[in-house]
Amino acid sequence: MSTTAPLGRRAAAEFVGTGALVAVVVGSGIQATRLSQDVGVQLLADSVATVFGLGVLIALLGPVSGAHFNPAVTLAAWATGRRSRDDNGNGNGNNDSDRPPAREVAVYVAAQSAGAICGAILADAMFAEPLVQWSGHDRSAPHLWLGEVVATAGLILLVLGLPRVRRAHLAPVVVASWIGSAYWFTSSTSFANPAVTLGRAFTDTFAGIAPASVPMFVVAQTGGLVAGIALFGLLFGRPATVPGTAPVPPRPREGSTRS
Repeated sequence: MSTTAPLGRRAAAEFVGTGALVAVVVGSGIQATRLSQDVGVQLLADSVATVFGLGVLIALLGPVSGAHFNPAVTLAAWATGRRSRDDNGNGNGNNDSDRPPAREVAVYVAAQSAGAICGAILADAMFAEPLVQWSGHDRSAPHLWLGEVVATAGLILLVLGLPRVRRAHLAPVVVASWIGSAYWFTSSTSFANPAVTLGRAFTDTFAGIAPASVPMFVVAQTGGLVAGIALFGLLFGRPATVPGTAPVPPRPREGSTRS
């Protein structure tokens, strides 16, 4: 989480970013079903729009709020004690004193959830669909839940791992690419986001999810969150430290500084 912008501004960025993301997902899904009856083409259109939209939103709003747009990402930042110092990943990862306060986590999650619902309503409004209509798209099956575990775990591993290897500046491309690919290789088409899952329950369109399916999707995403944090610890461990100094990641770039 950014430490430069006021919390209210960061919350606004999370609200707008999550809302815009859901509007992209839902709106492109509606447009795709109106232009083609081929489900493969519909999914292709939805995934391509999501990749471009997510990448742009991360690039634009990352410096303001960290561009979480996802309670799972926010909770991962809290659980691992990460707080973004800048868009190059120059934080003091895994430092308890650097852990985002619980109040900030709650504000982020509330802003993301509200933004997701508003984004779905906005997309419906743009296409003259009922503003709020519960989705009838049932997504209740163990193989779909497994897909959500995989998609979310990979996302969390990327979000935590990119700053560790000094590649946080690639997040707009890498994170969006992961979500785009997971649309196709996971059985669930990669929701990987509790807030987005909630928002998509409010639209009975291509991207919707039945309200009854939401709880288990969120449970699966929580499992993916835990798995992603575990993989991060397994693959990267804790930053090397010297007594009396802040943790330093492997292979720091020449001339870099630590907060």
